[in-house]
Amino acid sequence: MCVDHGREPERRVESNYFFRMSEHFGWLAEYIEANPDFIRPNRYARETLAMLRDESGLGDLCISRPKKRLEWGIELPFDTNYVCYVWFDALINYLTGAGYPDSEDFEFLWGSVEHVIGKDILKPHAIFWPIMLKVIGVAPYQHLNVHGHWNVDARKVSKSLGNMVAPLAMRDRFGFDAFRYYLLRDMVFGLDANFSEESLATRINADLANNLGNLVSRTLNMTQRYAGGVVPEPGPAEALEEGVAAAAGRTAARVDEHVRRFELHRALESIVEFLDEVNRYLETRAPWKAIKDPENEPQVLTTLYTSLESLRIVALLLAPFLPETAPAILERLGIPNALAETRLPEDAARWGDLQPGTRTTQGPSLFPRIEL
Repeated sequence: MCVDHGREPERRVESNYFFRMSEHFGWLAEYIEANPDFIRPNRYARETLAMLRDESGLGDLCISRPKKRLEWGIELPFDTNYVCYVWFDALINYLTGAGYPDSEDFEFLWGSVEHVIGKDILKPHAIFWPIMLKVIGVAPYQHLNVHGHWNVDARKVSKSLGNMVAPLAMRDRFGFDAFRYYLLRDMVFGLDANFSEESLATRINADLANNLGNLVSRTLNMTQRYAGGVVPEPGPAEALEEGVAAAAGRTAARVDEHVRRFELHRALESIVEFLDEVNRYLETRAPWKAIKDPENEPQVLTTLYTSLESLRIVALLLAPFLPETAPAILERLGIPNALAETRLPEDAARWGDLQPGTRTTQGPSLFPRIEL
């Protein structure tokens, strides 16, 4: 019984063509062991090595299906009575998509290729495909990044099972960026995750509404009230301001590190931790109280600049994850074209790019709280 589809397999006997894949199992095992970061997370590298070493397992790869059983498909060039097995012809799209074999850009593009797959198709991507590339003389791709499954009621989300979560319905109900954030933040790279609207609402309220959205609103509101809506000229930084600037640099470095390792949930976690630090900084400085004494105005303006510059950095770091929200924040900060001129992580790691005198604007709540 197939555990994913709930059906009994059907046994068949027929003649087909085979690719002598097994001749290269030794090479592939050596390559994976010599490049431990090739398949990520490492548990899937270990799973691949176990398949390669199982003498009763893989064998050679059947690459055809007879037309008398399967009429559709790409014909084998050497026998028109057969069509090609999908996991032998479809993989070639990765090459042709990068311009293989005659594009001048192919070597450059292929040198940066990252494969992203679900764990249920590990075998064709971790075994069939690298061996196919070796045989035609093309270097393997950079990394095979293997993610888990989203589950509903402890079962994999699947069209076959009828437990689909409609992305467009989620967008209409919760917002595109909010739904996207939840998917990226709540799935640990390589592991399964459980979907529910309750956990989605909890995540959106905690990270986006109460944290990010609230920080944007109150910072811009105070900028309007205490600085006429203009980015103020900061005074000399004290220990608190230096701490926020240092935290911003560390956050940019951590986000870059996590993204390169495909740990997107940890990248977002790092950004939220920085938001927490900026919120604590604001609570400590309490400009809404300090402004009551006119002598504190220089410190209040420094506090506002520190918070506004922190939002600039947060928006840059969030841009790959929240493609609608990040530009909206930058537009309110008066730098709507910042992303077009930004290089990450360098520009997010540099403190002080937000220019005093820039006109800011307020706006509606970025993420209203969700009540289910």
